[in-house]
Amino acid sequence: MTNGVTIGQAAAFVGVTVKTLRHYHKLGLVEEPERDGSGYRRYGSADLLRLVQVRTLAAAGVPLAETGSLLDADAEQFTAALADVERRLTDRIADLLARRDTLYRLADGDRALLPDRACALLDRMPGLGFSPEYVAAQREALVLAKALVPEGFDGFLTQLEHGLDDPEYIDLAKRGWEAETWEPDDPRIDELATAMADHYLANPALLGNPTSLQAWSRASTQYRLINNHRGDQAPISARLTALTETRLRSAGVPVPRR
Repeated sequence: MTNGVTIGQAAAFVGVTVKTLRHYHKLGLVEEPERDGSGYRRYGSADLLRLVQVRTLAAAGVPLAETGSLLDADAEQFTAALADVERRLTDRIADLLARRDTLYRLADGDRALLPDRACALLDRMPGLGFSPEYVAAQREALVLAKALVPEGFDGFLTQLEHGLDDPEYIDLAKRGWEAETWEPDDPRIDELATAMADHYLANPALLGNPTSLQAWSRASTQYRLINNHRGDQAPISARLTALTETRLRSAGVPVPRR
């Protein structure tokens, strides 16, 4: 084939690297041409056409493992195969767009891990006088709740929404956070737990709806993990929560056990 071109020229003409062209040979997508009298393989127009076809399909997203059979298929099979590739590409595009949206949300902080409704609650807290440390603890609790008890998450948000609309609840929550500065045997801890339990019982919306309560009751292990989160950093708050829950259980509220 004296009119053919070398492998380097063929690769350059088609727009691939020599390494890629050799890979096509290895996969059997393009047959290696015979060597000429000088020992060089010469690529003719038919070889270049096949190379262009393989490269074009690969660039369009067709897996190389499917390219050979696709090129050798009849018109009907070729059309059906392309439709299948298009479907897979569409699915991949949707997945990539979802990943891109997650990256955008990551750049916006909490919104990568929490829905807008939860983020709106966190955004309200500083304006209500909650400290950055309290908001950070609530953020972590919300992330854990969404991941570990998704079926009870909306109900949890509803409880929190009711709480942030309730001045007395806000005052009790702030006092609970401030309790970390108290001594472990401070009698105000028991008094505050009683006040919290009484307020919950007087305002059932703060306890959650039946569906939410059932979801959390079925997830006692997850509930324990969420409730004990940061327990080593806020032991008095953890004790206060435990005392409040004990009082609620004694009143018949189905609070999961730690």
